[in-house]
Amino acid sequence: MSTQVAIYTVVHQPRRLKLPAQPIPPGASIEDIERCVFDEAMNQRYFEQVAKKCYYPATERFIRMVKTQDFKLSIGFSISFLKQAEKWDPALLDMFKELVAEPNVELIGVEPYHNFLFLADMKAFIERMRWMRLEMKRIFGKEPIITDTTEMCMSSSIYDALDSAGFQGAVMDGREWTMGWRETTHLYHYDGNLRLFTRHLKLSDDVGYRYSNKSWEGYPLYADTYAKWLRESWGDFTFIGWDYETFGEHHWADSGIFEFLEALPLACAQQGVRFALPSELLNTYHKDAAYLPLPIFPTTWAGSGGMEFFMGNAAQQAIFQLMLHCYSVAQLTENPELLDIALWLLQSDNLHLIQWFGRGGSEAEVSAYFTPKEWWQLGPNSIIVEQQRVYYNALHAMEYYLPMRQKTVKRAIPPANIQEQGIEMRY
Repeated sequence: MSTQVAIYTVVHQPRRLKLPAQPIPPGASIEDIERCVFDEAMNQRYFEQVAKKCYYPATERFIRMVKTQDFKLSIGFSISFLKQAEKWDPALLDMFKELVAEPNVELIGVEPYHNFLFLADMKAFIERMRWMRLEMKRIFGKEPIITDTTEMCMSSSIYDALDSAGFQGAVMDGREWTMGWRETTHLYHYDGNLRLFTRHLKLSDDVGYRYSNKSWEGYPLYADTYAKWLRESWGDFTFIGWDYETFGEHHWADSGIFEFLEALPLACAQQGVRFALPSELLNTYHKDAAYLPLPIFPTTWAGSGGMEFFMGNAAQQAIFQLMLHCYSVAQLTENPELLDIALWLLQSDNLHLIQWFGRGGSEAEVSAYFTPKEWWQLGPNSIIVEQQRVYYNALHAMEYYLPMRQKTVKRAIPPANIQEQGIEMRY
């Protein structure tokens, strides 16, 4: 039976696209390109909504728990979230800094833009992960030694990249098709120095997804019941991974989620379960880590655990190709500001938000829930067309900055219907 549990939670907000797509005049400034591509008014609106329902009440409780109870927490932040917090709610950012400063809190280094750079440019991915580690030290005063990738993705090549970047540990989802006969309650490695924490899928999702589901056989879930389940899990320790928005956004306050959270430390103590930081577990079990063969195709904590959640329909595949084109052109311009835009355009969220296209079932329902309600006014097909058009417009705007075209090419404004240019919209 396991007597140790590590709790990990990640904080992220996407930089959403502006739909319907805005025409970008030839020779537009980089500031104007950003203004046409990203819907900052929408981003601020959603940020403030989630801050009220989740970030403030959850963070207040976590601060109280790590200060007054025998509770330990590990937490990660995307730069995407931190930039929005710095811009729209510095007081909230200060509250998170207060939380991270506590000795019972460990900072986990998260892929900064929450994007799929590791599928486009592994060398650049390594450089960005090293940069992220320094940014976390600058912002929070703590330099993470354990890391998380976008959507908890892990593969053999991602492992090697994180190992090369100098991290000591990384987190991944403990899917059966990856683990095989192995339990998630141990530390692992893949022929390198990097150690792997595998998320306990069932016990994590019992809270993260099922907590407020009245048709779930475990409903209603109480802290003492959950503590007993943690105690009954077999192995060295149990690694639990939650989205921060679990508390107040995915499960609203009236579900009892905050009361459940605050009751958990005492309930665990009564079951003989104690909380641990991932670095503490790393120190204890580093030498005992077992070999875990990793797949070539990344596993993820999203959906059913494979990349088909992000690239399983034609619309997603088309957007991913456009992501790669924008990134390649931005590289050719050698303009760091355009490369920054391309990194935002690589965000996994832009694929997550259209997972529902041509699909049904619970995964499609989750994707549709996160799709901005303002987009639905366009209709499903128009969402796909307009999203692709955003990428086409951004791509053409970036081409103006190519060194070989800077003085010779003047592109016309794309017509309202991009199909008139002979470009087939794919979905």
